[in-house]
Amino acid sequence: MTDRDEPETATGPLDEPTLRLLGTRAVENRLVVCQTFEPDAITPRRLRLGLDAEQYPAAVAEATLDVRWFESGDYSFHYRECRDAADDCQCRWDRHPKPSSPRAHFHPPPTAGAAESSPVAATHPLAVLFAVLDWIADRVGTLHER
Repeated sequence: MTDRDEPETATGPLDEPTLRLLGTRAVENRLVVCQTFEPDAITPRRLRLGLDAEQYPAAVAEATLDVRWFESGDYSFHYRECRDAADDCQCRWDRHPKPSSPRAHFHPPPTAGAAESSPVAATHPLAVLFAVLDWIADRVGTLHER
């Protein structure tokens, strides 16, 4: 997977009001320390959620969740843990047409490789956001157990 600005299949324009709602609600979660729009709030291409590195084991220097929500109801949530260059971990939850996978699919860690069926069944933006944040919280717990 590459660090592209757009998911594999963009499905229309970004839903900016929904992205703003997701950013406002995300910072209520204990893992989320900040939200920014990139490149900026006037012409956003994604919502970036900064996650609290203090809650991770020392090996994780930074963790982020990039969110794109489209007017069509499709989405991309791209999670990254930054460690040394060879050991970064990433995964992605997507909902968009993809001939070889279900419309809602998951690219699992550690490389966000081949798509599989998504563990997130919800379609409401807030339900998807909090399902993803719950998955991340579970992952942080698992990282501490290792």
